[in-house]
Amino acid sequence: MQTLYREFTTQAQIDAQYNPSLGLSDPAAPGKHFVAQSALARATLMHTLDVPYGPTLHETLDIFPTDALNAPVFVFIHGGYWRALSSKEFSGVALGLQRRGITTVVVNYALCPFVSMDEITRQVRAAVAWTVRNIAQYGGDPQRVAVGGHSAGGHLTAMCLQTEWARDYGLAPDPIKAALCISGLYDIAPLRYSYLQPMIQLDEGVIRRNSPALTAQPCATPTWFTWGGAETTEFARQAQTMHAAWQAQGNHAELRAIDGANHFTVLAGFEQPEGELCHWLAGQLGL
Repeated sequence: MQTLYREFTTQAQIDAQYNPSLGLSDPAAPGKHFVAQSALARATLMHTLDVPYGPTLHETLDIFPTDALNAPVFVFIHGGYWRALSSKEFSGVALGLQRRGITTVVVNYALCPFVSMDEITRQVRAAVAWTVRNIAQYGGDPQRVAVGGHSAGGHLTAMCLQTEWARDYGLAPDPIKAALCISGLYDIAPLRYSYLQPMIQLDEGVIRRNSPALTAQPCATPTWFTWGGAETTEFARQAQTMHAAWQAQGNHAELRAIDGANHFTVLAGFEQPEGELCHWLAGQLGL
């Protein structure tokens, strides 16, 4: 039988690996949790919403500053497989970070199929560049800007690490102090044969341009490639493949799962200041 990708011969097999809602007793529960945590963050933390970083209506940032001046900064890129959700469902990542003294910037971007994956990558890179240039206005330290994201946001974080910052934006070659790639997709080829294809509309060119595991390049940014220990074998393999490609370029990276977490609960490490994700970022940012 002909294979679609690696050992997979049917869409159902690929969907079983890449649709993390399939194994949940209540598929709506993660979304409800994220909305509740985001409402709590906006009710209790200082914030400025919908700050434009680009020319289109979707290109906005939600900024959650700390009380301290010159605070380190974390730019968070949300998931949703490039075709769902927004910054507003992920305000909750600021809950633990703010208490660790880290200003949080949550990126909003346009979604497929309204725009292409290439355009989403461009928007997210522009958001990071805007943050480096402008975060001092919100008390942030532009020399200590970390970037991270979850699922599709993990993919977009890896794409940011492979940006020609000096050539395209006039910034330092590696302006990102640390990067956190959580449950990311780094070889997007299997998604062409998944339930996502009608929305994300992959072809060979899109796959080649937007698979960071295939185009890794030297980068000085310390990075942690992580995923939930209870996720499928393909999410683990995605992180392992990216880590191997990263190390092959002489880059520094950690490869370590978060024990017991699934694709959604892996983000719990942002909700409390002692969470594993908060702790790692604080160490990288000098706190």
